[in-house]
Amino acid sequence: MSVAIPRKFYKPLAIAIAVAFLYFTVIVKLANDWWHDENYSHGILIPFVIAFILWQERKSFFDSRNAPSTWLGAIGIGAALCALWAGTAGAELFVQRVSLVLMLASIVVYCFGVRLVRVVAVPLVLLVLSIPIPQIIFNRIAFPLQLFASRCAVAAMSFFSIPVLRQGNVIELMPLGASEPKKLAVVEACSGIRSLMTLVTLAVIYAYFTRPTQGSINFSLSSSATADPKMARDKLKFVGHFAFWRALILVIAAVPIAILTNALRVSGTGVLAHYYGTRVADGFFHTFSGWVIYVAAAFLLLGTGWVLDRIARLRKTTGRIDKTDQITSRSANPVKLVNPV
Repeated sequence: MSVAIPRKFYKPLAIAIAVAFLYFTVIVKLANDWWHDENYSHGILIPFVIAFILWQERKSFFDSRNAPSTWLGAIGIGAALCALWAGTAGAELFVQRVSLVLMLASIVVYCFGVRLVRVVAVPLVLLVLSIPIPQIIFNRIAFPLQLFASRCAVAAMSFFSIPVLRQGNVIELMPLGASEPKKLAVVEACSGIRSLMTLVTLAVIYAYFTRPTQGSINFSLSSSATADPKMARDKLKFVGHFAFWRALILVIAAVPIAILTNALRVSGTGVLAHYYGTRVADGFFHTFSGWVIYVAAAFLLLGTGWVLDRIARLRKTTGRIDKTDQITSRSANPVKLVNPV
């Protein structure tokens, strides 16, 4: 026993040490961004979520039926090393971090085969979502969101007959009792991109942990879930028909939910600024309203999943009723055998 355990974990431990040595600086800088950049603060929890998912799927990594894809894994590892070198030479952190994701996926392919990529698919997606995107792309996303939120705020204030003027992402209004107009700027932090990234990550986690697991709607990302090839094909067919689309719909729904709820927050702030002054856009109220809106967005996401599950159960129940009716109709009209005279 004392000899078997080290031999069993020697190879994974050696690989982990090698990866940690190669990407030590990349990992440290990524953790530093998670800690200091509020747009990616959700990344602090991602390693714990990934560790829990891998622990649940740990048996799949020791399934002898998974043949390693040595050549494909080696090509992926080589590409990851080239990306790491290019990112380091060009001082591009995003390329270095994407190289880490590619390296981890390639190691799984090299050691366990392509089929095991399904097991680590969700952890890899979560890791990608926690990587800060390049600033030039970030600005191309954030600024249109700022304009959209400011337009929604102006529309809401006009609905309440509040005189307002918008110049880009700056809203100019006259608070009650004020002697001069005040300006509210929908800055980058109010664009909604922070809640957008966090909510998309939450959608992936929610879709994984609430995936159907009972009856005929059971499925697992693990390739060792069943030993029957026919059952495996049925599960893959089901994934294509419901589970996969459920997860995809949840992730896509997170985008408009995050954008619209943030626009609602900015609109409410603009209306309240007219009656109570621009101080409502700063301090405690601003922070508190952000938390309230995010909780509301999370509940909308959970509600979307609940609706999808209800539709699936309804279709399943309807299918059973139709099948029962067919069996009943057949038994009610038995085939009569005519005896020859």
